Amino acid sequence: MRFLNIVGNSLGCSASGERLVSAARDGDLQEAKALLDYNPRLVKYSTFGVRNSPLHYSAAQGHHEIVSLLLETGVDINLRNYRGQTALMQACQHGHWEVVQTLIIFKANIHRADYLNGGTALHLAALNGHTRCIRLILADYIPSIPNIWNILKKKSKIEYERTDFNSSALHQVINKPADGGITALHMAALNGHFEAVQLLLELGASVTETTVEDGTTIDLIGAGSTALHYAACGGNVQCCQMLIEKGASMTAVNTKGCTPLMVARSWHRDSAAEMLSTRQRIHLPSSPSPYLCLPMMSIIKIARDCGWRNSEFLPTCQDPCVVCLEGKCTVASEGCNHEFCTQCALSLCTMNCSPTVAKGPPGSIACPLCRHGIVSFIKLPGLRPMAKEIARTSLSLSFCGCSCERPERASLTTPLCKPPPVSSHLGSSFRSLSCRRFPSMKLSSGLCMGASETSPSIVSGSRVRLRRSTSHVEGRKSWFCSLNQYVATTG
Repeated sequence: MRFLNIVGNSLGCSASGERLVSAARDGDLQEAKALLDYNPRLVKYSTFGVRNSPLHYSAAQGHHEIVSLLLETGVDINLRNYRGQTALMQACQHGHWEVVQTLIIFKANIHRADYLNGGTALHLAALNGHTRCIRLILADYIPSIPNIWNILKKKSKIEYERTDFNSSALHQVINKPADGGITALHMAALNGHFEAVQLLLELGASVTETTVEDGTTIDLIGAGSTALHYAACGGNVQCCQMLIEKGASMTAVNTKGCTPLMVARSWHRDSAAEMLSTRQRIHLPSSPSPYLCLPMMSIIKIARDCGWRNSEFLPTCQDPCVVCLEGKCTVASEGCNHEFCTQCALSLCTMNCSPTVAKGPPGSIACPLCRHGIVSFIKLPGLRPMAKEIARTSLSLSFCGCSCERPERASLTTPLCKPPPVSSHLGSSFRSLSCRRFPSMKLSSGLCMGASETSPSIVSGSRVRLRRSTSHVEGRKSWFCSLNQYVATTG
């Protein structure tokens, strides 16, 4: 009888976790709230096999409200699935910039690389041409100062010395290679995403980085290829022209002895081959990129410190935010001093697509009231930092705290005993376990998560083996899977 009760309890945990997964995938916010209010430990649930958590599903589907709910409940923001992908990677892959914005505000790790190709969230955003996601990923590396455009173009060394801009850190992040030496610029150029190429180049992406032969990556273009080789293979004339203007060599030769022109001809990219052979110039959109957005870092910092959602609404007699007409004004634009709520200021920065403004330095965004260029946002004097709340899942919940009330019956109560200690190499969380008897408690087949203390250590202990096995089975499926599919359909 005891065994059947325990099995029923475990089945209830799995059913509750699957319900949360379904709610996260389908965007059912009310269902997700009800499940998490009943048992906060459900955020640690992951599906069998692929180990996708509710955070992964909600991020991949673009349900940013459910992502915020899960993060506030205490889920690990950098949780990986079986491929080593985090929720940030999946949001960047599908272009859900609102989810990316939420994850960046909660300080998601942008440096994590997946187990399959060694690619980061920046690689996935560039691969699919999601320029807004690229800008959000790099929000902590571009300061909100008026002269940043000249600093990025290296026109003013004096201004560079007076700022705290760390160009080496930005250069390291934006040029980080995946397996085979493939950078984010390579992927954006290959797939013809001109706006992503333009933004990456203006933020310091190197046109001289070349791919390498690592023994596992299937490189159909050839090792030693620059981003111009990849752009020539993709056939986008604008990307080729932009790379040439930024200093890419038209005579660079890869390990197959091919120049960009030879690559374009071998892949039958006639327009790119004509441009490379005649060196004709085409008209390109003006610089800087409309996605440069100077105020991004300032408003992200304010959102982290003081919150960004409009949880406080004002009476009709007071002046609300001029954009949403509901939220309380919490920030002001530096310069014109017009006031907005933090959420609207974030939307202005993220959704800006105007390359220039009438009054302001390059990269500033236009104020919706006076069209003055906004370079940064500042907090209003009455704005206070958020109180740091303890996540609900960080509390001591070794066993389920099912709240459903049922009549006490002697057959449903049994004394429980913690399991004996497990070898210490599985994780430090096992070392404190001792075989102590607890008072009788009721085992219910309702919604619960059981004793999930051992789950994180088992997962972390098996990640190394998982990475190796995945690399042997799927590691040869490189970033070129999309290219191979294209070749199969066109060749």
